[in-house]
Amino acid sequence: MVSVSPARSSAEKSSARVSSPAREGRPSLELSTFFDVSLDLLCIRDLEGTVVKVSQSWETTLGYSPKEIEGGVLLRFVHPDDLAGTHDSIVEVETRRAGAPVLGHLNRYRHKDGTYRTLEWRAQRFGERIYAVARDVTERVAAEAALVEAKAAAEAASRAKSDFLANMSHEIRTPLNGVIGIVDALSRTGLSAEQTEMVAMIRESGVMLERLVSDVLDVSKIEAGQFDIESRPFDLDEAILSCLDVARSRADERHLGFRVERTDTARGVFIGDSTRIRQVLGNLLSNAVKFTTHGHVAVYIHVAGKTAGEALLTLEVEDTGVGFDAGQATRLFDRFSQADATITRRFGGTGLGLSICRSLVDMMGGKIAARSEPGAGSRFTVTLPLSRVESVADYDVRTGIVASRPALANLRQDRLRVLLAEDHPTNQRVVQLILGSQGAEVVTCNDGAEALAAFESGVFDVVLMDMQMPVMDGLSATRAIRASEAGRPERVRTPVIMLTANAMAEHRAYAREAGADLHVAKPITAVSLLEGIHAVMGNSDRPNVLDREKDWTLVC
Repeated sequence: MVSVSPARSSAEKSSARVSSPAREGRPSLELSTFFDVSLDLLCIRDLEGTVVKVSQSWETTLGYSPKEIEGGVLLRFVHPDDLAGTHDSIVEVETRRAGAPVLGHLNRYRHKDGTYRTLEWRAQRFGERIYAVARDVTERVAAEAALVEAKAAAEAASRAKSDFLANMSHEIRTPLNGVIGIVDALSRTGLSAEQTEMVAMIRESGVMLERLVSDVLDVSKIEAGQFDIESRPFDLDEAILSCLDVARSRADERHLGFRVERTDTARGVFIGDSTRIRQVLGNLLSNAVKFTTHGHVAVYIHVAGKTAGEALLTLEVEDTGVGFDAGQATRLFDRFSQADATITRRFGGTGLGLSICRSLVDMMGGKIAARSEPGAGSRFTVTLPLSRVESVADYDVRTGIVASRPALANLRQDRLRVLLAEDHPTNQRVVQLILGSQGAEVVTCNDGAEALAAFESGVFDVVLMDMQMPVMDGLSATRAIRASEAGRPERVRTPVIMLTANAMAEHRAYAREAGADLHVAKPITAVSLLEGIHAVMGNSDRPNVLDREKDWTLVC
């Protein structure tokens, strides 16, 4: 590169240093040829910003010939909004040590037709020259922007869908609560054989509809990535016995045998998500009973390891039902799929249950598999990694080897006083029918403000609180009740149960944060409501005054 006197013009500098084959020799000719064939935008400028040489591709990309650019400054082509960033980039490349490049700077350059193109730059200083190359990335930047917008739109649509499904779940569960709750209460009255059969059909249809609503909501949460897996201590008996009780009852109704086999290690306290384990087992048992018309359903429960630490829970559900072949097994866990298209017509269902089971098992780090023969039944196996909190021996010593949940004694010495906050007349009547049969006194309010006033003027054993109500919602009312109790230390803390059709995990979290002791999702049955009251009264200083039938179990 030739030294040039500062007194010479920029054009003379350009001619002397780059363009003169006589002075530069063959390398300069090769440089010119390289500049002519480059598809990228090549540029050499001095430290004053004057362009010494550009490639022919500038004319192809921006419409300006090299003669229109050389001898001038590039800043005149930069979009006004990009000038500040471009100045910063220029200072950076000029002040960096030799050989240290500046990469990836983006700015917009004006085309000769008045439009703008986006260029991405790489620049490096050597001596008194800045060597730079730019590439037209207009289409790429536009595509990236469109992708960002599409992602934002998709996330917004996903949130809207989740909000819509949550709202629809609430709106469907509210009248469904009336159907299931009243039918449940009606089934406990004196009915003829024909009426009992009709009530049973209505109840079964209501249960199927409630499960469908839950399945659709679960799929939506899984798709939106909003399905959280908890990790907390749970007793294996408490996690699975309720599902086994429900399945045994349904098997009895269909005159099926029901068998449970557990290994000696299948008990204790573990770390995991008991709710999702119960949901998976409940789904598999429900399918086994539904698809079996004769024979039996069997459950095998095994835990590998007796000592505290890592453990592996295995749940196997076997039936003698319709079964499926190997080809049908490949799509068994797909959404909206049944092993046989005729199954939907014969047994009902959407094909969501097994898909949800697989998603839940995957999220818990486990595996689910199935094997079957058409007409000879099926066997589903679930393996889940857990952590055992204490050894089996320590658990047995601590619990006294309690093999089953103790039945609560009849403690009807006093009359239970219940405060009910519920704005829906049908749901009010459901609770009144259930608790009225137990001899409880129910004080009913139509909104949270009424409930707060009643609470402050009376004494109640338990509060049943709906979440969505006019005037004052259930969460606000619960917070106000807890604040009222805090101002009166002499008053015994009153258990609060949220009775709500808002069944998503965040709603349960909101209820806990507001001060509720338990969340019971609608539709409400005598089983779920009375078990809920027993649960919170067990942690209360007040006496438990409800009867507890031997066959009551929590609904999975």
